[in-house]
Amino acid sequence: MARPRTTARTVEHPELSEVPLQQVLEALVDPVRRLVVSQLAGAAEDLSCGTFVAPVSLSTLTHHFNVLREAGVIRQYYVGTAKMNTLRTEEMELRFPGLLSAVLAAAAAEAEPSRPAR
Repeated sequence: MARPRTTARTVEHPELSEVPLQQVLEALVDPVRRLVVSQLAGAAEDLSCGTFVAPVSLSTLTHHFNVLREAGVIRQYYVGTAKMNTLRTEEMELRFPGLLSAVLAAAAAEAEPSRPAR
C-alpha cells in the first residue's frame, strides 16, 4: 500500500536569467512545441496536459512539455492530479524582448492557408 502524500507536488522551473537564448531557440524550433505554445497563447486560461491537440503520443507530448519548461517558456503546476501549463509571457518578454510574440506571429502566419498570387 502506498504511503499518503504529505507534501504538495511541485515542479522545478529555471530562473530565466540562467536560461541561454540558444536553449529557448532550440525549444521553439520544434513544430510540436510551437503548437503547444500557440495553443497556450490562444487559450483564455491555463491548460492541463490532457487538453492539447497534437500529432504525437501523450508520452512524447510529455517530453515536449519538459523541454519547454526547462527552457523557461512554460510554467507547470498541479491542481489536484492535473498538471497545468501556462506561458511565462511576461518573464520571457523581459528576458528576450519580442521573441515569443515573433515566434507566435510566424507560427500563425505559417498555419494560414496560402493565398493565391494576384
